[in-house]
Amino acid sequence: MTSVEEPPRSAGRVRDAARTRAEILDVATQEFARAGYDGARVDEIAARTRTTKRMIYYYFGGKEQLFTAALERAYGAIREAERQLDVEHLDPVAAIRRLAEVTFDHHERHPDFIRLVSIENIHGAEHIAASGKLDRIGSPALEVIRRILAAGQESELFRADVDAVDLHAVISSFCFFRVANRHTFGVLFGRNLVAPARREHYRTMLGDMVIAYLTADRALG
Repeated sequence: MTSVEEPPRSAGRVRDAARTRAEILDVATQEFARAGYDGARVDEIAARTRTTKRMIYYYFGGKEQLFTAALERAYGAIREAERQLDVEHLDPVAAIRRLAEVTFDHHERHPDFIRLVSIENIHGAEHIAASGKLDRIGSPALEVIRRILAAGQESELFRADVDAVDLHAVISSFCFFRVANRHTFGVLFGRNLVAPARREHYRTMLGDMVIAYLTADRALG
């Protein structure tokens, strides 16, 4: 294959390159979410963007690297939302409810993120494991959860045996299931988990469940 030479890097060209790269990632995310990793085609992504298959390879290296870049950006978006979370002024109960709401809102607004994560799990997280970014990105939410748990435990509002990773998993599980399984759940049980009329019901229910778990043994005592 003929190598693609890098064009001269003026400020305008750098801006154009960033815009082109973002546009490719937008379309790639949609295509991977729609067709899965195996079903997605770089030709189709190129056809839907203002670029060529050759340019996609120039920017990303290939289909595998393009999928990894889409994953990195999708995870980066939720990590940024977690980073911006401001709960320091709230009491522990209100703070943990707010954190759950942020996760709920983000998952609902980004169904393609849910699809990408589902696809990556089918592939055994091989792209995340090989990524130079995702294995270091962690979760800012964990540090927030740890601080909230410490404050709640110090004030004897929360039980003392709760692990931050477990709590993160509980919150993420509900939010993920609601979006990922909405179609099968709707067919099996006749209930639309993402119906606008029930949105606040589920958003409140998530917070209630988390708080009930955190205060379970306190209530019994």
